[in-house]
Amino acid sequence: MSYLNKVTGYREDLLANRSVVKKDLYAIIEPDGIVKNTIPGFEKCDMTILGTPKLGASFVDYLITCHPGGGNQEGFGGEGIQTFFYIFNGKVRVKTDGVEEVIGDTGYIYTAPGNKLYFENIGDEPAFGFLYKRRYQELEGHFPHNVVGHAKDIPWVEYEGMKDVLVKDFLPSAENLGFDMNFHILSFEPGASHGYIETHYQEHGAYIYSGQGMYNLDNEWFPVKKGDYIFMGSYCLQAAYAVGRDEPLAYIYSKDCNRDVEI
Repeated sequence: MSYLNKVTGYREDLLANRSVVKKDLYAIIEPDGIVKNTIPGFEKCDMTILGTPKLGASFVDYLITCHPGGGNQEGFGGEGIQTFFYIFNGKVRVKTDGVEEVIGDTGYIYTAPGNKLYFENIGDEPAFGFLYKRRYQELEGHFPHNVVGHAKDIPWVEYEGMKDVLVKDFLPSAENLGFDMNFHILSFEPGASHGYIETHYQEHGAYIYSGQGMYNLDNEWFPVKKGDYIFMGSYCLQAAYAVGRDEPLAYIYSKDCNRDVEI
């Protein structure tokens, strides 16, 4: 069953899929073929588990469709766990220690480790979002704080001086060493690309919400498009080209930062 693209039952063609999984290195997971996961604490929510430690990630990524009245009243996260929740569309009341707000399209919340995330869809339509959790790596004398905002309120910044590649940063990790990760949006106009093929220690989980492109993973090029999820492990070579005519190739993604390597 492929609930996201509403295709079920027998196909009229050969069974085929663009997804590619190279555990501990990279993965592309397209919408066709992903399934719902039942997760305790989430009510009236369609959940799909994407990146996980079983894939090679140090985090867990989820896609979530929260139906009206649905949410999590038991709390998501916990001791030593930090979470991030991004709403592509919908109206959701979010709550954590000392914070209670209503966020809409492009809204997000980061909960510091030890603070559970509670949320409820208070709108009349399903709310669609991207959910993340990761164990926090402590740094003596530093600690992160809860953050709530909207991506639409954050200005675009040219990525490494390229006018057709733009980025948004959601968390203040550049100024606060308490944050050991950040979330970003990277957007490529059609024909734009990374300036070079990247190779680095940090890993990513990325959800493409706009456009089409070609993605280099471990020096192989793969077609990708809106709705695809990409996991990029440590030292996986990576770069993107945007293709198509109508909209930018854009994705939201996580990145670990501000910590030395443990041995």
